[in-house]
Amino acid sequence: MTTLTTPPFFTGVALTTESLPTLAATVRVPSYDRTGLTAGIMHFGVGGFHRAHQALMIDDLLSQGLARDWAICGVGVLAGDARMRDVLAAQNGLYTLVEKHADGHLEGRVIGSIIDFMFAPDDVDAVIERMASPEVKIVSLTVTEGGYNINPVTGAFDLGDPQVQADLAPGAAPATVFGITVEALRRRRDRGVPPFTVMSCDNLQNNGEVAHRTFVAFATARDAELATWIDAHVSFPNSMVDRITPSTTDEDRALVAATFGVLDAWPVVCEPFFQWVLQDSFINGRPPYEHVRTQLVADVEPYELMKLRLLNASHQGLCYFAHLCGYRLVHDAAADPLIAGFLRAYMDREGSPTLKPVPGIDLEAYKDELIARFSNPSVRDTVARLCNESSDRIPKWLVPVIVDQLAAGRSVQLSAAIVASWARYAEGTDEQGQPIEVADRLRERVMNNAAGFASDRHSFLRDRDLFADLVDDTTFVGAYDRALELLHTVGARETLVALLA
Repeated sequence: MTTLTTPPFFTGVALTTESLPTLAATVRVPSYDRTGLTAGIMHFGVGGFHRAHQALMIDDLLSQGLARDWAICGVGVLAGDARMRDVLAAQNGLYTLVEKHADGHLEGRVIGSIIDFMFAPDDVDAVIERMASPEVKIVSLTVTEGGYNINPVTGAFDLGDPQVQADLAPGAAPATVFGITVEALRRRRDRGVPPFTVMSCDNLQNNGEVAHRTFVAFATARDAELATWIDAHVSFPNSMVDRITPSTTDEDRALVAATFGVLDAWPVVCEPFFQWVLQDSFINGRPPYEHVRTQLVADVEPYELMKLRLLNASHQGLCYFAHLCGYRLVHDAAADPLIAGFLRAYMDREGSPTLKPVPGIDLEAYKDELIARFSNPSVRDTVARLCNESSDRIPKWLVPVIVDQLAAGRSVQLSAAIVASWARYAEGTDEQGQPIEVADRLRERVMNNAAGFASDRHSFLRDRDLFADLVDDTTFVGAYDRALELLHTVGARETLVALLA
C-alpha cells in the first residue's frame, strides 16, 4: 500500500471519522450517522468530478435523513486508481469539497457519502460479488468520454481492443468495466436477483444509450443469450452533468489546510454552479433525487445538447487559441475580450442554431453565465486540462455542430477555426518556438497528422475516425484552410481579430 505523506508546510487536523468533531466550525461536516449506511450505488471512476457532483447529491440526501440505503462504494480498475484507494482508506472515505466563488469566498464541507472503495486489481471477484449482491441497485460511471471504447464516427464498440480481447478470453478474470459489469449481471440473472441500473454520468450525447450499446456489444461477444437478457432488463438512463471541477493541486491541499484547518490528501475544488438533468428511468429503485438539485425528466436530449454544444464545445474553442496566445489559466483567457467575443460569437452563430428548445432555460442568460463561469478567477482551471484528450472531445462535441450547420446551409466559419486551432496546437510547438506538451490517447497519430501540413494542408482532416467526411465538404474545408493559414502567418490573436471582423 502507498504511504501517504503530507508536505511539511501543511498544518491542521488529519481528516478521519474520529477527527470530525474537532474540525473548525468554518467547515461543514456530515450531520448524519455514517454507521449503518448501505452502499446501494457502486461507482466506477471516483475522481474529482464524481465527488463534486453525484456523491455530493447523496450527501445532501443523507443530511436530510434520506437515502441511507444509497451510499456509495467506489470502484477503481486502472493502475492510477490505487492512490484513490489509499487516500480514501486513510480518511475513512471522507474528503473536503470546496466551492470557489468569483469574489474569493470559499465554502468548505466534508462529504461522507462514499463509505467504501474497492480496487479491482486487488480482488476482482470480490468486486463482482458485491455488484451481484441485492443491496446494489445502481452502477454509475464517470469513466471519461474515451472510456466507452467506441469509434467516434460509427459509434460501434471496438471489440479489437486488447483489453477487451483479454476480458473475452475463456476463463479470464475480467479487468475492464465492461467485463466486470457484465459478469456481475450474469451472476444476478443466474441467482434470480433483479438487475441494477447502469447510470452514465459522462459528457457524451445520449450517454445512457451509448452505455447501453457498449455493454450489450461486449455481452454479445461473450454470450448472446446474456446480451439479450441485458438488453431487455437493464435500464441505462441518459443524463446531463455540469460542474467545472479542476484537477486537485498541492495549492488546493494547502488552501484547505490554511482555510479550514483540515489535512486532506485529496480534496476537491469546484465552481459554485451545479446542474444535473437525469432521465427518470430506473429498473430497481433510485435515491429520492427530487429532494435535491436534480432535474428528473423524460427527455434529457435538449439539455445535453445545450451543454455539450455550448459549454463543452466552447471550452475547446477557448483552449487552443488561449494556449497559442500565451494563456495558461482559463479565467485569464476568458477575461480577454477577444477570446470572450469569439466564444460568444461561436455560441450565437453556430452552436445555438443546432439546439432544440430547452424547457425552462433562458438560453441567452445561460450563455452569459457560461462566460462568467469561465472567468471565475478563484477556480483557477487550467488551459492544459481543456486541451487534454482532444481526440475524445472534438468528435463528440464540435463535429456534430459542424455537420448540423452544413446540413442546414449555415455558417461553419468559427467551428472550422476551432478545428484549425487544434491542428495548429497539435503541431507541438507554440508561436515562440516552445514545445507544447500534447496529452491525448492518440497523441502520436494526431501530431503526425498535424505535422503533415507542409506537404498536405488537409492532412489533419483526413482522419475519418475523428472528422468523418468533413474533408470532402468544400464549405468546411474552405473555412478551415483560411483559419489555419492565418494561424500560421499572423498568429492566434490576429486570427481571432480576422474571424470576428
